[in-house]
Amino acid sequence: MQQKRNIRIIEWEDLDKRKFYSLGVFMTLTTRATVYPFTLIRTRLQIQKGKSLYNGTFDAFCKILKAEGMQGLYRGFMVNTFTLISGQAYITTYELVRKYVSQYSSSNTLKSLVAGGSASLVAQSITVPIDVVSQQLMMQGQGEHLTRFKLKSKMVVATSKHKVTFGQTKDIMVQIFAADGFRGFYRGYVASLLTYIPNSALWWPFYHFYAEQLSRLAPSNCPHLLLQAVAGPMAAATASTITNPMDVVRARVQVEGRSSVIETFKQLLAEEGMWGLTKGLSARIISSTPTSILIVIGYETLKRLSLRPELVHTRHW
Repeated sequence: MQQKRNIRIIEWEDLDKRKFYSLGVFMTLTTRATVYPFTLIRTRLQIQKGKSLYNGTFDAFCKILKAEGMQGLYRGFMVNTFTLISGQAYITTYELVRKYVSQYSSSNTLKSLVAGGSASLVAQSITVPIDVVSQQLMMQGQGEHLTRFKLKSKMVVATSKHKVTFGQTKDIMVQIFAADGFRGFYRGYVASLLTYIPNSALWWPFYHFYAEQLSRLAPSNCPHLLLQAVAGPMAAATASTITNPMDVVRARVQVEGRSSVIETFKQLLAEEGMWGLTKGLSARIISSTPTSILIVIGYETLKRLSLRPELVHTRHW
């Protein structure tokens, strides 16, 4: 990013890795817990046929809360926390690839594009099996008739929250393995790559682009972190809008057990037209806005807190 306003990018070699990873886990978990209800809502909106269950994001939030309580908005959350592993893999890959690309190019856009795409490839290889299970759990309750796998009734009425969560997870995993074998846990892997690699590859360049434009327009005394906090959601909304059609296809492939991305795309268009490609977009943008703010503020702060002690006084913000 341009240096004229001292918006400095802390690179991988500047970091105290022990601080970076310990603080990173806390930041990622906090972010996921904050936005998870909208991730669940997005999934249900994308899977429903037309408006058979909900009329939109707000309607879904109210109906789920009324029918299933707060617990309903966090179905599958415990198993989804295992994506903390992929989150750390994403951050590590992003920073290492940036460092590698910088040997061949000084373009921040190019470094962000290549690093973002590479990081998403690594992260999705870890995330997809977790997503397959957590999405099946998300669809239980009001959306259970739309998924292939149903929870046993005794699991639903179990009283212990801990046992219910992992009992449900085991139940769904056994059903997936019985129906599809090990490959079932990677159903929709290609669709996930076609969704999240472009999304990640677009997010970072748009983020840096918007931050640069805002830095030119804002007063000189405007806090840099504020500019970055505004640029993050703008980048997320842009990337989410561009990649949402494939995200709808990805969700249907994974939840409904489809095998063809192309056939799923064609059927979606035939049944619901072009509007079907926008399903869940508002929920996705709503969830990505706080995520982006937390990522930008948290990630930038995380990197600053993780600076090696000898470099603290060499960076001015």
